[in-house]
Amino acid sequence: MLSRLELASGTELSFLTAGEPSKPALLLLHGFPSSSRTFRHVIPALSKVAYVVAPDMPGFGMSDALPEPSFDGFADAISELLSHLSVGPRYIYLHDFGAPVGLRIAMQVPDAVLGLIIQNANAHRSGMGPSWKATQDFWANPNPDNEAKATAHLTFEGTRDQYVAGVPDDVAAQIPDENWEEDWRVMQRPGGMETQRALIADYGNYVARFDAIADYLQHRQPRALMLWGRHDTFFDLAETLSWMQALPRMEAHILDGPHFLLETHANQAASLMVDFLERQ
Repeated sequence: MLSRLELASGTELSFLTAGEPSKPALLLLHGFPSSSRTFRHVIPALSKVAYVVAPDMPGFGMSDALPEPSFDGFADAISELLSHLSVGPRYIYLHDFGAPVGLRIAMQVPDAVLGLIIQNANAHRSGMGPSWKATQDFWANPNPDNEAKATAHLTFEGTRDQYVAGVPDDVAAQIPDENWEEDWRVMQRPGGMETQRALIADYGNYVARFDAIADYLQHRQPRALMLWGRHDTFFDLAETLSWMQALPRMEAHILDGPHFLLETHANQAASLMVDFLERQ
């Protein structure tokens, strides 16, 4: 069911729910530049074993942009949604920009975390390869020239690259153009580009918390399932090893897919997630 919630900020958050509220909750957090539509192919299967909550983060999908966008602000908005829905213990799906949001929520109420599902989500410096240099330069010296280089991907072509850059042709052919066309349309709305620029700058604050996140993972050892598309040009494959070292009991699957794994491996991913949820 598609719904909207007016937040304390006065903006509205769009979200999907599916399944019975009596079942364990599963919070699905999408990444850049998409929305809850990332999960359209897996929600029907997941809703049979979980109460699925899939928000469009502020400024994405059908949600309004926040006046001052930040990952902390996003986490507060999603926490407000969870409170509104009376969601208690929950599993959290982390993907891309969803990681800083989901991990903040997890670390604020660690006893409410039933487990993590990690899908091409960075939480270690090992995931940041050479392609991050311009962004890191911007964090270190946030002048207009460095900002222009760090945000150069905020174009239609750059939006498309999130889905298909570095992906084998036969895999990329499975991803519909409508994905990046819709994402680009949303980014053109008022506040869209401002949100993206603010998050690129704020991601540096997230990276600065990696040591705190490592402490959380080490001491809490949440149950975890990893689903990783190996053809990811944004998060280095070394990131998967860092996750496995942090969570040595984690179940890990490295698949022949892209950064947006659910575009090409939805059935396999759904099966693995359902199995993980049913076994816990």
